[in-house]
Amino acid sequence: MTELKQISAYEVSRQQGFLAAYDASQVRLPNEFSEVVAMAEALPDLIVTGRVRHFLKQLPTLDLSGFCATASDAQARKLMVHYTFMLQSYVWGEREVDSILPEVIAKPTFQLSQRTGQPPILTYSNYVLDNWAKIEPGGGITLDNIRLLQPFLGGQDEAWFVLIHVAIEAVAGKILACIPLLIKATDHRDQHGIAKGLKKIADHWAEINAIFDRMPERCDPYAYFHRVRPWIHGFKDNPALPNGVVYSGVNEFKNQGQFLRGQTGSQSSIVPTMDALLKINHAADPLKSYLDELHIYRPPSHRRFIEDVHKNSNLREVIVELDNSDLRHAYNDCLECLAAFR
Repeated sequence: MTELKQISAYEVSRQQGFLAAYDASQVRLPNEFSEVVAMAEALPDLIVTGRVRHFLKQLPTLDLSGFCATASDAQARKLMVHYTFMLQSYVWGEREVDSILPEVIAKPTFQLSQRTGQPPILTYSNYVLDNWAKIEPGGGITLDNIRLLQPFLGGQDEAWFVLIHVAIEAVAGKILACIPLLIKATDHRDQHGIAKGLKKIADHWAEINAIFDRMPERCDPYAYFHRVRPWIHGFKDNPALPNGVVYSGVNEFKNQGQFLRGQTGSQSSIVPTMDALLKINHAADPLKSYLDELHIYRPPSHRRFIEDVHKNSNLREVIVELDNSDLRHAYNDCLECLAAFR
């Protein structure tokens, strides 16, 4: 069995959870990408013209093989944010959907996806985990001190929707930090340690649910549905794209349409980690198959964390074995918090 490492080995921290450990606003890209960055940052202006594809086709034709071989992870991820936002804008940015991506977007996005280990489409990590910055560097990752870096249209509703998720991910770091200690306590049948760990997790889940309850404050449901949600649709099981999306210039795809899932909060690693820790087995239904399919859309290090937690946790079995009513109640409290979040 693979031993669970310290959470830092999985690019996870108590302070930031699964969020990028670097300050994305301070990551600098080589000068060769100045036109790419400028185009991505101009999306809020270009989209409203109704002819965003006209502008995106003017991107320089770049081969990123050299960049992907030498760039830092932070640089690769920052560039992936820009390209995946432009990719989504190209497909969904005009009245009629376009199912053929030009090479100037398709090939760089594919090359970056090979480097980052995720599919060549906008993922939750591009949309949320790597797409924020603090306003005051010395402050916390809280809703009154974070900002969105790369938008589609821009505006309060879009920013608030993403930043709610950023704030949740930050609080989740406290939960993730409890997991190695809780698993160790479980292995030693340390009932006090188990109870303490479970209570901490339940308390932090209450914080998370309180943040989620704030979503309607600045993200109006109408604006979400009509101005935020359309940009994050995927290509699979989507009636607007019955043949998927062709990635021009990507030889590996052999000119075949690709069917990829769209960005969704279900790609966050928080809930799957809790399922792994609590050993929650879901019914074999289409929703479970869909959630299982999303695993590959997560960063590789986060996938490994979920898998290692699952391999090492015997929390549920030990609580049944110990037959302690207080432990059962503490475990069930965590279940209830998770159910409320779902």
